[in-house]
Parts: sequence; structure tokens; C-alpha cells
Amino acid sequence: MLTTLAVANYRSLRSLVMPMGSVNLVTGANGSGKSSLYRALRLLAETAQGGVVGALSREGGLGSTLWAGPEKFSKGMLAGSEPVQGTMRENAIALKLGFAADEFGYAIDLGYPEPSMSMFDFDPAIKSEVIFSGPFLRDAGKLVIRKGPSVRSRDGKAWRVVAQHLAPFESMFTQIADPERAPEVLALRETIRAWRFYDHFRSDADAPARAPQLATRTPVLSHDGRDLAAAWQTIREIGDTRALDAAVDDAFPGAHVSVVSEGARLSLRFHQPGLLRPLSSAELSDGTLRYLLWIAALHTPRPPPLMVLNEPETSLHPDLLPALGRLILNAATRSQVWVVSHASRLIATLEGSDACQPVHLEKTLSQTKIEGQGMLDEPPWHWLEER
Repeated sequence: MLTTLAVANYRSLRSLVMPMGSVNLVTGANGSGKSSLYRALRLLAETAQGGVVGALSREGGLGSTLWAGPEKFSKGMLAGSEPVQGTMRENAIALKLGFAADEFGYAIDLGYPEPSMSMFDFDPAIKSEVIFSGPFLRDAGKLVIRKGPSVRSRDGKAWRVVAQHLAPFESMFTQIADPERAPEVLALRETIRAWRFYDHFRSDADAPARAPQLATRTPVLSHDGRDLAAAWQTIREIGDTRALDAAVDDAFPGAHVSVVSEGARLSLRFHQPGLLRPLSSAELSDGTLRYLLWIAALHTPRPPPLMVLNEPETSLHPDLLPALGRLILNAATRSQVWVVSHASRLIATLEGSDACQPVHLEKTLSQTKIEGQGMLDEPPWHWLEER
């Protein structure tokens, strides 16, 4: 389980260190930085897929994602007695992302490459990466260090080189898979790759979830819900059928869902009290279809170490939100959950659980902060030295 998430110089996140629990509820006004925090977590996930530099490029490049304010705020700037203005830069330009977890922690530093004759001098470069053990980075806990093109791993009290020619756009996760010389890289890579993100399920008339799907065992619902019927039947055969049925009844009292076979394809049927025939997926309202998608996603027979839900309340009737909150809390007994939400009824349900770690974001001088978090409230965190 992740215990701390740290971000520096990414959009409005000039310096943010966030404690994490079983259920992490991120709230705040529009423009407070919720989307930036969510994107920062997705960028961390991209490191294990080899796509962090490409993901930054799709956001407009490093220059578009870096913190646009001053490196430091003077007391006068904070008090409003002097204008916000740039100062002499003391540190190199860097976007930093990291987390601490029960077993291993990780941090990455991205910046610009050394000036050259290349036309790619503004392409983000990975300056450093580190894997460590313990609640935060310290010398005794460093296990694998990447500086520039070179990677070293701890060998007792000494260090040994495991790679010397990494390209600046390549993470060590994609280039090192040696279970003997660097087992931490392999273990952490597979853990991060197992993180699961769900943004907005499609529920329009042409949504993939409304059409019959191939009868293929599907322990993990796809991000767009295209395999809903197959995922539902997979849960019925190898997952928790009772919990699946209870989740439907909790949201739609007296209703149940069945899966029918149409040759090599499967279709969902929604049975409601008072109707003489079940409704197909094509006939369901947007909210009902979307809620069934959440039930399938959160009852996966292959729970991930981390499941991230971005505004799951979208298109749902407010009366469904308490049931959705209970659905999420139940999923949190099997996976660590991160939820970004605006919905007061969903927020109230989640905050009613002792497992919930609420994080309310606010902005001060355009930088995102955690409401009520003082310097002494932050989890301990250190970045890898720039030297």
C-alpha cells in the first residue's frame, strides 16, 4: 500500500506531500488542483510502462507542465506586501514525482537535457531515479540509484553497476529486469503496472458496453467498459457472486442482472420488478449502465494494489451515490482506493468510514495545498540530491 505521494513543480503542485490510507478521497473547488494531482499519479504509473516522457509530450512538453510561479515565495509575497516575481534560481529546473509504500518507495526527477546540437533539446529527460526502502528516502534505505545513463544497485555495503547506457527518455523500469542484480526494479515495476485507472465510462447510445461482446474470460474490466457482459460473467464464475448480486440490489432494490449467450457473444439483461421482460444494455439509462460498469470494475476477481477512480459520480442520480460509496468501501477491503469527487453525498458516505483519508485541496497564490496541512503535518519526505 502507498503511504505517501510527493509531487514537486508539476503544474500547480509546486511542493505537495500527501499522506495516503486505504481510501483516499480527494476533493476541492474547481481549479484547486485535483486533476493535476490525478495526472501526477498517472505519470508515475507511466514510468513502469516506459511512457512517462511521451505522456509529458502529449501534455504539451515539459515547459507546459512545469510550475509557472517563482522558485520560492518571500515572506512579503506570501503576505501580499510585495508583488510576486521571479528570483535568482538556485536549483536546476526539475519536475519530481515519488511515492513511499509498504515495501519499496520510488522517486523520479525529470528536466531538460544538456544543451547540444540536437533538435530534441526541449524533450524531457530523466535525470535521476531511485528505489528505496522505508517510509522516506534516506542513505541507509537506498537500493537502486539511476543518475543520468548509469544505474547502480546496492550489494551489501557496496554498490555495483547494472547499466551504463540508458537513454535520457528511458526509465530504468523498462531497461532493467535482472532478478538477481536488481530484484527491486522488477518487483516494483510489476506492482506499478498493476495499478488500475478508471476515468469516465462511456454510456452514450454508441457506447461499447451497450453492444454484445465476445465470450472471453475477463477478470479485469477494460477502461471503457467494452467487455461488461464478459466481465460480469467472469465474476459469476470465479468471483464473489453474492457480493455482485448484493451490489445490484443495494442500488436497485429488487432488481437483478443476468448474462445471456448469443452464439459466441454475451449480452447483459437487467431485470426490474414490475417489468414483463428484462432490459438489454442498449435500453438502459446512462446512469444505470454506468453504475453496472462500476459494479463490475469494483468486483474484479483480480483486485489491483491500487485502484484510481476519477469522478465516479458522473451521470449518476444523487440517490445512487450512497450505494456507490458503499461499493467503493467494500472494494477498499481488497485494494487501496483513490477517489476524486465533487459529489457531497458520495463524499459524506466515504468520510463516514474510519478507512477514509480525506484530502481537501485549496489554492494559495496559484499553488495547490492540502487544507489544514502545516509543515509539521506533512509526512517526512526527501528527494534524491541533485549533485
